[in-house]
Amino acid sequence: MVGTVLRMLAALAALALAFPAAAPARPPIAWTPIPYPARRRSEMAAYARRHYGLDRYRLIRPRVIVEHMTDGATFSSAFNTFAPDVPDVELHELPGLCSHFIIDRNGTIHQLVPLGLMCRHTVGLNWTAIGIEHVGFSENEVLNGPQRSASLRLTAWLRCREGIAVRNVIGHAESLSSPYHREHVARLRTQTHGDWPSAPMRRYRAALARIPCS
Repeated sequence: MVGTVLRMLAALAALALAFPAAAPARPPIAWTPIPYPARRRSEMAAYARRHYGLDRYRLIRPRVIVEHMTDGATFSSAFNTFAPDVPDVELHELPGLCSHFIIDRNGTIHQLVPLGLMCRHTVGLNWTAIGIEHVGFSENEVLNGPQRSASLRLTAWLRCREGIAVRNVIGHAESLSSPYHREHVARLRTQTHGDWPSAPMRRYRAALARIPCS
């Protein structure tokens, strides 16, 4: 009898290993692409050569997810910032700024660019980072509103899909502290932005850590 029970327990343990708990499901994502033709890809490759010493426009095995605020009221205003391939108003470089995702105030997730392409959203990290923008002006709006659930679901799915540690989910304001930060242009080595500083990101990461990958 004891031997039978032990064999049953061993069989159940083997099944548990063969069929681990499900990772976070892919949330609903609206495909809302910005133009990313051959010219923009060529410009992205040239940017990567200047800033990272990499001769490519592809995002390969990303190690970081960067959370952003759009500092605007609508999805369309953010989309219209990223869609044109024009020099940005701050650094005056090509290709134009972009982010992989924008989460609208009602929680709708829009994907603008395939995950296999680099986007210009965070100086020093574009070579290895997925960018997620949140429509609005305040991190507290996201953490206490309908965007929160969508943001956490998207980020959890992405980090589990790519094998990214919770500690490497950062706010834009934390970019300089990332171990993956790399910048060959001297004047930009301390460049960053103020959105998603450490205090709200600690709350965000604590919530994210409660969503296991398996």
